[in-house]
Amino acid sequence: MSLLQASQEVDSSFDNIPVIDLKDIGNKDQATRQRLVQEVRDACMQVGFFYVKNHGISDEVVQAAYLASKELFALPEDIKMEIEYKKTPNHMGYSPLLSSNNDPQNAGDLMEGFEFGYEPTEKKGGGVDGVRDDGITVANIWPANSPGFRETVLQYYHAALGVGELLFPLFALALDLPENFFEDKTRHSAALMKLLHYPPQVGEVDERIMGIGAHTDWECFTILWQEPEIQALQVLNNDKEWIKAPPLPGTLVINLGDQLARWTNDVFKSTVHRAVNRSGMHRYSIPVFVGTDYNVPLEPIASCVSGDRPPKYEVITAGDYVKSRFKAAYGQ
Repeated sequence: MSLLQASQEVDSSFDNIPVIDLKDIGNKDQATRQRLVQEVRDACMQVGFFYVKNHGISDEVVQAAYLASKELFALPEDIKMEIEYKKTPNHMGYSPLLSSNNDPQNAGDLMEGFEFGYEPTEKKGGGVDGVRDDGITVANIWPANSPGFRETVLQYYHAALGVGELLFPLFALALDLPENFFEDKTRHSAALMKLLHYPPQVGEVDERIMGIGAHTDWECFTILWQEPEIQALQVLNNDKEWIKAPPLPGTLVINLGDQLARWTNDVFKSTVHRAVNRSGMHRYSIPVFVGTDYNVPLEPIASCVSGDRPPKYEVITAGDYVKSRFKAAYGQ
């Protein structure tokens, strides 16, 4: 059955998020690898979300990044505002509560964040300033007087990049493409990591203020760690029902983003989701947004287009698409 034929038979009225075991991801046995590829294809077509276990990031690395995140957000507001995202050329750094609004129907996202991009772990000092060879400005900004913070969060960042490098070939095979299809399109680590803190909503609850409003992610896919035991993430199925995606021990959540959806002409789903923290507790999460190089045009893959399924989107570079989404969310 062709990719498009399979996509036409997909039932997207899911009521749970599948779990995929990556323990055999390095197995070269053809039958074993094909089973894993089929699981990924089914999840990408039906849900656009899946958990992965045996992903290879150690508990120690995860916990260190989590504790560093908690320490950062516990700093006084004036200290955090010294590294506000508006002070860097590409808007890396700290974003205060309600500074973004991902759903135009809402009144703001009740979360604060800290975002940074690629940087070698071995570099010491205050960050990176320069221009990559693809013309993209690199400018990370780090909190002062926070010993070890930069090294700790970069350790997790690079571990997550390793997971992304394992997933790209699976996505390619699931699309009936050569395993190395994404290699020359992902040479510049166009991945951003964000530490997120969702304070509890207490008192009268305003339904127009969410932790983060309904949205799709902008890049190829997101690798998300969620704080254990706090339910917040919800995923919208085709029946317009919000399906809970609770944190599962030892797993990460993978969700597809708009770049991959545009590339696949919506054969792979970029699914609407939101975070609603009604737990009464502070909630932390760590997404790593893995994208294609910014100069790559998001042209529909040939196997995802036909006379009955013409291209749905205008061709745009990955960088221009991300810029347009950033402007919509942050008003800049």
